[in-house]
Amino acid sequence: MKYLDVRIDLPDRMLHPMQAFIRHEEAVQYEEMLAWRVRPDADVEYALYYVEADLEAYREAVHDIETVVECQITPVDDGAAHVWACEETRPETRAWRDAFADRQLIVVPPIRFDKRATMALTIVGDGGAIHDTIETIPPAVDVTIDEIGTYDRRGGTLVGTLTDRQLVAMGTALRLGYYEVPRDATLADIADELNCAESTASVLLRRAERDILSRVFDRYGGTADQISAAHVTAREG
Repeated sequence: MKYLDVRIDLPDRMLHPMQAFIRHEEAVQYEEMLAWRVRPDADVEYALYYVEADLEAYREAVHDIETVVECQITPVDDGAAHVWACEETRPETRAWRDAFADRQLIVVPPIRFDKRATMALTIVGDGGAIHDTIETIPPAVDVTIDEIGTYDRRGGTLVGTLTDRQLVAMGTALRLGYYEVPRDATLADIADELNCAESTASVLLRRAERDILSRVFDRYGGTADQISAAHVTAREG
């Protein structure tokens, strides 16, 4: 069983109105689709989202979409909410989503949307079916493959990019108290537990931390440099 981490970037003409809102306005920082159900017999679909945004602007944008039958927005705090929506299926959505139809594949939730409304998702199933799906996505859709491999308990998760040695090193560091403030363990302590040189333990931890932090920053739609620059700009403004 294989998994594929992929990003799908739709052209403007194929964007759902809320995706266009995310891409062209500054109101939404992050959104993910937590669960969904499609009723092909009724051309209706249901979805549950988590969103971090200007909720008033988000609510107004949803209200203006004619295909939305019903929508409930439940704030988590001032800048985040869960959104339940019932909507008529749009032809533009069906145009690219048909590539996934009638295939023995599972899309593992959540589907994440960055500030460009690019969808990041994990697909699990037969390797041949995954390949055929990617090949049949319309040429106008930009598809970026981030990662592919055999699906296991870590596949497609935050630590999915870590090697087994990196995962053990981080687990050891956490267990010994290396990440406590103040620290209860040193690199030498970790190296002793791992039966390796102190320099090796350091490299394992730093590379693992880099990979995990890169995924965390990617969740918010940019690299560490981009997010730091945006923070500086906001502070100066």
